[in-house]
Amino acid sequence: MDINQKREHEKRVVAEMIGLYCHGTHGSRNGQLCSECQSLKEYAWMQCDHCPFMEIKTFCSNCKVHCYKPEMREKIKKVMRYSGPRMVFHHPLMSIHHIVASQKERKGMKQP
Repeated sequence: MDINQKREHEKRVVAEMIGLYCHGTHGSRNGQLCSECQSLKEYAWMQCDHCPFMEIKTFCSNCKVHCYKPEMREKIKKVMRYSGPRMVFHHPLMSIHHIVASQKERKGMKQP
């Protein structure tokens, strides 16, 4: 997977997770996000677009440099805590990819 594909994949995943969170906690419908969640998504995408470690990193949580502002970092953590367990039911392939990548990272293997 080249760097642009990796960026787009990460954006899709974060958008799905924010969508699940917004639907479950703010009652959004039809894929529309509330203004707070839309702002978080745009911020996350901007950070993804400017990430200098995209080629070598697996997940933002494992990165040595945390580029999110503290307030936004807390918001995205909240989203991840809520959406992570639910992703297996809503987006099983994304969940499997995440589990495989996590296992490879733990074993010290390079992610494909």
